[in-house]
Amino acid sequence: MSSELPIVELSGDYLPQGPWLYSRLCREPRQPIEAGELVELHDADGRFFGHGLYNPNSDIRVRILSTGKRSDLDKPRQFLLKQIAAADRLRKKTLRLPEVTEAYRMVHAEGDDLPGLIVDRFGDVIVCEHHALGFWLWRADVTWALKELYPESTVYHRVPKSAAKSEGFDAPEEEDNPEVVVEEHGVGFVVKPAAGHKTGFFCDQRDNRQLVASLARGGDVLDLCCNAGGFALHAKAQGATRVSAVDLDEKVLDRAIRSAKENDLEIRWTHADIFEFLRREQPRARTVILDPHKIVRDRNRMEQGLATYGDMNALALGAVKPGGLFATFSCSGAVDLSNFVGTVFRAARRAERGVRLLRVLEAGPDHPQRPDFTRSRYLKGLLLAVD
Repeated sequence: MSSELPIVELSGDYLPQGPWLYSRLCREPRQPIEAGELVELHDADGRFFGHGLYNPNSDIRVRILSTGKRSDLDKPRQFLLKQIAAADRLRKKTLRLPEVTEAYRMVHAEGDDLPGLIVDRFGDVIVCEHHALGFWLWRADVTWALKELYPESTVYHRVPKSAAKSEGFDAPEEEDNPEVVVEEHGVGFVVKPAAGHKTGFFCDQRDNRQLVASLARGGDVLDLCCNAGGFALHAKAQGATRVSAVDLDEKVLDRAIRSAKENDLEIRWTHADIFEFLRREQPRARTVILDPHKIVRDRNRMEQGLATYGDMNALALGAVKPGGLFATFSCSGAVDLSNFVGTVFRAARRAERGVRLLRVLEAGPDHPQRPDFTRSRYLKGLLLAVD
């Protein structure tokens, strides 16, 4: 019962904004608390205000699960089932995503009030990515809840090495799970669940892939840091005349190549570092996409990371034909939109290219955002007209 849970008290007079409670905001517990344990949260005057998952090894001391009734976490399994079912209902009933894709995000961590837990669905395969020790310890309960919703599904769990390090435990070895083919807006993708970046596929770019592909029709396309080839495949499927794609990850590029064959789409694939490729090949295309992996992992690397973003954007802008389009992205949660916009505009000046901002892009609606938690708006993109 929740009344028997260990207690974590705030050190100040105010309640936290957002779902993270940092170590500096907490008093030392009066009794030992195991890492990953479920706790009650009390204010500085000893009044109950919620529940969370505690980790003394992380600067994010508590991930807040509920600020409702004291009985909310009496049955953690039922709490998980209720939260996950509500999140999935939003995707299925309101957003109606299964009508257009087999790949979507069921649970978006803080955006769905389950901070530290990401769940992506790939048809009958479900991948859970754990960014909090507490949820990793609850993985059997998470599997149970998912099986209640999808009894025939296969559930995998993974922990990114960076998350395990910040949470103070060892990440499990990546498993060699069998590949699956999932369809998104009529295009099939070969996906290796729980492998490589994120959960194995970038569901967040689904709407942006459709937008860019529709604008690239009838012209040539260059997809930089293409990963699974999402932008490239959709562009070719929607009528781009010539499509080239570049990535340094040989394994994911192989899956992209097989996805193209699955869809009978002709794309030129290049295994290369984009800096070397752009300097050596000096390509030109009417539409250029730049979608790199996460570059800035924390604020300590901000200056170096923004410099890298600036360098790659300056080079990529040089590949856009006059009158063309440039779609550029950052998935670094530590970089806010204003910083990213400023970095890209400075890169345009360095490249001596005139640009006009047509649209700010972001993750699809299956990645809901919390206004009190800016990191839930991790994906930022700019669609630019290039003179």
